[in-house]
Amino acid sequence: MTQAAASAPSLVPLVEADQAPILARPYFPAAGPASPLTASLAHVPEILEVALPFVGRVLGPTALDARTKEIVVLRTSALMECSYCVQTHTAAALDSGLARAQIEALRGEAGIEEAFAAAGERALIAWVDEVALGRGAVGEEVTVRAREAMGDPELVELTLVVGATLMLNRYCTALRLPTSAATLLRLAEEGLA
Repeated sequence: MTQAAASAPSLVPLVEADQAPILARPYFPAAGPASPLTASLAHVPEILEVALPFVGRVLGPTALDARTKEIVVLRTSALMECSYCVQTHTAAALDSGLARAQIEALRGEAGIEEAFAAAGERALIAWVDEVALGRGAVGEEVTVRAREAMGDPELVELTLVVGATLMLNRYCTALRLPTSAATLLRLAEEGLA
């Protein structure tokens, strides 16, 4: 994650609620600013109407617990060097119960083996690494470990979470979406800025 990417202004202006197209207005909160994702997607409300519900469904509550999803999202975002997503999901990872050492490991600042004792979580992270960074099929060793650690529904959903996160990483990085001041302040207070 480069400092320049973290501090550069957004490539597109973020739409304010009072300037939002009519179709985008339902996605803006009644009080306070919209997320940079919502405010940027508001430029194309017909995409906003599809993208936000999709992202909400894939990254929101499902049979997978929030902690597992945050492992996937934070690791993928760190591998892709998406400042916005790493910062935003570091805060979400704290809320989901991940320990500081685990967050640092997922962000590439410490070793995975030391931070994650459970073989299943290490298999999950290896799967994320292969799906996010690899080309072609996932390698046999990683596939065997993943199949031992998770069932078909988990493997399908986790792979979709990686894919959706990759899409968001590229979107947020390409458009240089800014992290909210509140998130940056919290990360500074936690020593995770």
